[in-house]
Amino acid sequence: MKPRYKEIYDTKVVDALKQQFKYENVHQIPKIEKIVLNMGVGEAVQNAKAMEFAVNDMTLIAGQKPSVRKSKKSIANFKLREGLPIGVTVTLRGNRMYEFMDRLLTIALPRVRDFRGVSKSAFDGRGNYSLGINEQIIFPEIDIEKTTLRGLSVTFVTTAQNNEEGKALLTAFGFPFRG
Repeated sequence: MKPRYKEIYDTKVVDALKQQFKYENVHQIPKIEKIVLNMGVGEAVQNAKAMEFAVNDMTLIAGQKPSVRKSKKSIANFKLREGLPIGVTVTLRGNRMYEFMDRLLTIALPRVRDFRGVSKSAFDGRGNYSLGINEQIIFPEIDIEKTTLRGLSVTFVTTAQNNEEGKALLTAFGFPFRG
C-alpha cells in the first residue's frame, strides 16, 4: 500500500511545483530524499541506562532501530572519553520516510503546547530544513511514564537547489510555517 504522503506528492505537489517554477523536465522537480532524526544523550556518560531508553524511544518514533553515535574525542570538562556513546540517529527513506512525515505533521506537531507553526528560517541555503523538537513525548508511541524528557532534531534533506524551492516543496506538503 502506498503511503498517504507519497500519494500527495505524486498527485498534488508535483503539479503545484511544476506550475510555480515552470520546470520542463520531471527530474527537476524537488523531492524529499531522506529524513534524519538525531537525539543527543549527553547524560549517558554518567548513566548507561539513559542510552537504552533513548534507543527504545527512537525505535518507537522512527519505526526502525537507530545507530548509536560515539564521541570522537575526549573532553575533560564534560567527563567525556573518546568512544563513549553520546547520541542516536536514524535515517528514514522511502515509505517509512513518508509515513513518519504523515505522523509528524498530522499527529505530533498539533500536540505541541502553544503551537503556532514552525520557523521559516531553518533552511540551510540548499533547500534542506531542520526542525527541533523539545520533548519527544509529542509522539503518541512514547509512554510518558516510562521515559525521561529528551529533545530531538529532525532534518528534511531535499533535492531542491535553494531555499525557495525547498520551502515551496514543504509548503505544498502542508507544513505549518509561521506567519
